[in-house]
Amino acid sequence: MELQTVLAVCVFAAVSSITPGPNNLMLLASGVRHGFRATVPHLLGITCGFMVLMMAAGLGLGALFERWPALHVLLRWVGIAYLLLLAWRLWRAGAPGTHAAQEQPQTAGRPLGFVGAALFQWVNPKAWVMALGAIAGFMGAGSGPAAALLMAGVCGAVNLPCITVWAYGGARLSRWLSRPAARQGFNSSMAALLVLSIYPMLA
Repeated sequence: MELQTVLAVCVFAAVSSITPGPNNLMLLASGVRHGFRATVPHLLGITCGFMVLMMAAGLGLGALFERWPALHVLLRWVGIAYLLLLAWRLWRAGAPGTHAAQEQPQTAGRPLGFVGAALFQWVNPKAWVMALGAIAGFMGAGSGPAAALLMAGVCGAVNLPCITVWAYGGARLSRWLSRPAARQGFNSSMAALLVLSIYPMLA
């Protein structure tokens, strides 16, 4: 892969990774609720899961969607169902009078772990769009495993610092959300944004 192509991949990965989406909204909420350190496994799971997904796409997994479109539809609906579940949990965490809302901010619920975050990438439509877009746009026809590995490595190296901004921002924002009413409003807003992030998947 030429240097010019690598730089183009970096720009593509940075723009795709830093913009709002299910992963970043979940990291922002986790940073607020659990702090940055507890969110690190979530961060690493996203990047490693995305790299494996991109490797698989580069080795031809994306072609399965063309041959069996129903598989793509199934993954999309599984992702939508999971996002709705997460939105419900966030809303419940901020609802007045619930057990979760009465717990301490840093202990309410548990942050998403490494494995869960990695597996989520396989049903995250934005991750698939990024992976397939990068493969289609920057890998030449007949490229082998080495090119797919390099593509995944470059995108992973760019992805991690970009998504870290969201988790760290949430942790910093936590101090401004010490009041129960403010935290309730934040959790409810995050739940609503997660639901809204589903719309592009349905359109």
